[in-house]
Amino acid sequence: MTGPVHQTLEVGLGNRAYPIHIGPGILNAAELVPADLAHRDTLVVTNTTVAPLYLDKLICCLHGRRTETLLLPDGEQYKTLESFTRIIDRLAELAYHRDAVLIALGGGVIGDLTGFAAACYQRGIALVQVPTTLLAQVDAAVGGKTAVNHAAGKNLIGAFYQPRAVIADTATLATLSEREYRAGLAEVVKYGAGLDAGFFAWLESHSQKLVDRNAATLTEAVMRCCSIKAAIVAEDEREAGRRALLNLGHTFAHAIETGTGYGQWLHGEAVAVGIIMAAELSVRLGRLQQGDASRVRALLEAFGLPGQPPPIGARAMRELMAMDKKVSAGRLRLVLFDGLGASSMEADTPLDELAAVLAAAGSG
Repeated sequence: MTGPVHQTLEVGLGNRAYPIHIGPGILNAAELVPADLAHRDTLVVTNTTVAPLYLDKLICCLHGRRTETLLLPDGEQYKTLESFTRIIDRLAELAYHRDAVLIALGGGVIGDLTGFAAACYQRGIALVQVPTTLLAQVDAAVGGKTAVNHAAGKNLIGAFYQPRAVIADTATLATLSEREYRAGLAEVVKYGAGLDAGFFAWLESHSQKLVDRNAATLTEAVMRCCSIKAAIVAEDEREAGRRALLNLGHTFAHAIETGTGYGQWLHGEAVAVGIIMAAELSVRLGRLQQGDASRVRALLEAFGLPGQPPPIGARAMRELMAMDKKVSAGRLRLVLFDGLGASSMEADTPLDELAAVLAAAGSG
């Protein structure tokens, strides 16, 4: 029997290479689970929102193995060491060994938590990512970044740990809330704005179809984002160089998320504001034309995303940004524009210009 039509990319990491399967209706396609994992003990980790929608469909393709499930509460505020411990406790309670498999069914929070648990349990067990949100499909599930949050900063505790496969069923995006869906579009814009001017122009011309969740347009967008990320991860797995460019807007965004209390702002909402602030700072430093910064803001606003940060205050924002993982030798390093569709790391961000941007954005 022929399975659902889908497309496959590969993250080229030598003997740790893995496929990204993308297409509608592939959630329960058994043939997409790597064959050598087919009969291993399996724990599916998901949350209380996703489980009623998709857990049974996934379980249907996992016949012939011992499969257990763990449901966690839904939300960024639960991306904690306590939730991580719940996964480890469940694996230990089941007496699973190093040949076990963890499957992450959900958005970025579930993917990060489950991936970190897979990296740590018995020094590493197999992981399959089954992302069900736009943000996770285009970004969080691909590339092996896993982490939990800390009161001092987002994703401060984690590891690089690659999955064995990513199965991105684009049909799951139809059940996302409007807010969650639009938040995911911020990460889509990031790829075009910071890395691919042609893709950015494509997003501008297809913006209404994306707002309407046109199935073919969505699948194309996910494919293009994953293609960009797969190539970058293959080149720079552990973010020693070019992979850092995928963090465009994220230093601002993480400060917003931490400063407002995890869960108040969705990650993509904070990223949208972060991209706008990075664009404005790039204009002030002569790295980006104002007209191009306006195009970036216009596209994000067309997707219904916020354009202003919450009133955290400039001093608090700078203190939170100082906890960013890209800080080196006490210097704040930001990913900034080098024109539309191009970016690079600013090794020593001028703090006076940053303060001006924060003040102009309403964080002062």
